[in-house]
Amino acid sequence: MFLVAIDLKRGEFKTEYIGKMNFYLSALDDLVRLPHEKRSIGIILYKSKKEKIVEYALRDTSKPMGVATYKLATELPEKYRDVLPDAEELRKLM
Repeated sequence: MFLVAIDLKRGEFKTEYIGKMNFYLSALDDLVRLPHEKRSIGIILYKSKKEKIVEYALRDTSKPMGVATYKLATELPEKYRDVLPDAEELRKLM
């Protein structure tokens, strides 16, 4: 088991996102992670793609992180409807 930090960003990727995620992962590992758990991992999601900047920003990072773009949709794709909760179920969980 491991903890996951997800950072959802609006707009273009900025190199400082890597530093912030590094901070979040250090805090999770130091303050929240249990002794039997593996190191926390980070996922940064942002709206527009600049692959070279992301590549350079991640190149010398030692903590496990992933960076990807996202696309908004008005409806959940059919293949996920049976697997994921609908909007009303999510509201109840919050």
